[in-house]
Amino acid sequence: MQYHSLKPDRLLETQRRLSQRIEARFPDSGLSEVAEELTSIAQEAAVRAEQIRRPNFPLRAAIVLLLLGALALGLWLAGSLQLKANLGEATGLFDFVEKALRAAVFLGAVILFLITLEIRLKRRRALAALHELRAIAHVVDMHQVAKDPEEIANRDRAGTEAPDQTTKTLEDLNRYLHYCSGMLAIISKIAALYVQEFPDAPTVSAVDQIESLCSGLSHKIWQKIMILDEFLDPQKPDRQIRGPG
Repeated sequence: MQYHSLKPDRLLETQRRLSQRIEARFPDSGLSEVAEELTSIAQEAAVRAEQIRRPNFPLRAAIVLLLLGALALGLWLAGSLQLKANLGEATGLFDFVEKALRAAVFLGAVILFLITLEIRLKRRRALAALHELRAIAHVVDMHQVAKDPEEIANRDRAGTEAPDQTTKTLEDLNRYLHYCSGMLAIISKIAALYVQEFPDAPTVSAVDQIESLCSGLSHKIWQKIMILDEFLDPQKPDRQIRGPG
């Protein structure tokens, strides 16, 4: 059963290796800085996911104490009702029952609030982390959106010098785009960590949205890779490259 769930340490190790490859191929580039930031996010995600998974023991202890108090109150009310019935005070008995029911409803509402409070606190923390992942996914996309395979190919054919930019050759651009796609895949896996042991419906829906976002962005990158592949190897006609999704 070792492959039935994501391992935060393995995910962090994968992102670190990817970050090292980006730094080795494109040192001091903006993409390498984003990769380093994503490594920090992956490290924090492992801690956050574990904190979300763990029960909130102080809150649960408060719920147990309230339940015990409600039980004691119920037993006391039962004894009081029996005493009043023996005394034959019908009017006072009805007033007492009405007040007891109001108190029971109020106490039940408080207990229900505390029971759902733990889930709402965990949900808020997970959604804040997922918002951070959504933002960095767009940052990764911004680093590749201006990369044009045809522009580099035309420059190579014309023999002009490459401007001061990260991707000077088609091979550089090929690696660059693959790295961007890999980082988007890592972002999706980090998002999945938060709901792996916290199957909260709104949080799961937010994770699905991030996965769809990363898949769509990665699909656009693979369209560029398909165009790039034609420039890199024009001798192979009609070669198809399938991107993710």
